[in-house]
Amino acid sequence: MTQIDHSKLKATPHQEDFAGKYENNGFIAKTLVENYFKSVKNLLQKTSSIQNAHEIGAGEGRSTSILKKLVKNISASEFVEELVNKAKINNPDITIFQESVYELQSEENSVDLIFLLEVLEHLDYPEKALQEIKRVSKKYLILGVPREPLWCFLNMCRFKYLKDFGNTPGHLNHWSKKKIIKLVEKEFGKVIAVESPLPWTILLAVKD
Repeated sequence: MTQIDHSKLKATPHQEDFAGKYENNGFIAKTLVENYFKSVKNLLQKTSSIQNAHEIGAGEGRSTSILKKLVKNISASEFVEELVNKAKINNPDITIFQESVYELQSEENSVDLIFLLEVLEHLDYPEKALQEIKRVSKKYLILGVPREPLWCFLNMCRFKYLKDFGNTPGHLNHWSKKKIIKLVEKEFGKVIAVESPLPWTILLAVKD
């Protein structure tokens, strides 16, 4: 298990707007979110024998509410305590608890499928997080990150975060499709399918 001093991390998840994209009723925002989870569903259809799944970095549990409709026997976790409480309120029918992605509570090879959606870009140590996920995953990882430099470019097109060249507050890491595939294959296993809903990269990997 990876030991991390959380007091020294740059990541500030408690300051981020996790609910914004789910509560935005604009046509474009709704379409983007719908396409995102259509891609997740497409990747799920390429898996087999999923007995249990776990979402890491659930935030307020908005994504969890969608994922639990796509896969049975799912649990979720979140590092920020106040977000854990909100996630439980939004999903009273499943198990949700507090944990760090660097110190997962599950046993080795105990979870068939791990979801890590829009989390890795916020982490100080993405490599260590993937190594810890590999420890507990029995077979699969579905991971989603913003696709760069497209993400920052689109932010600038809508005049957002201009002083930071379009970088969303809290994003510590930036990956093109090629680079995120390379990272996952180095730290977790073979990437067997990739979806590219605008403006994300979502991939399915099998543990090696």
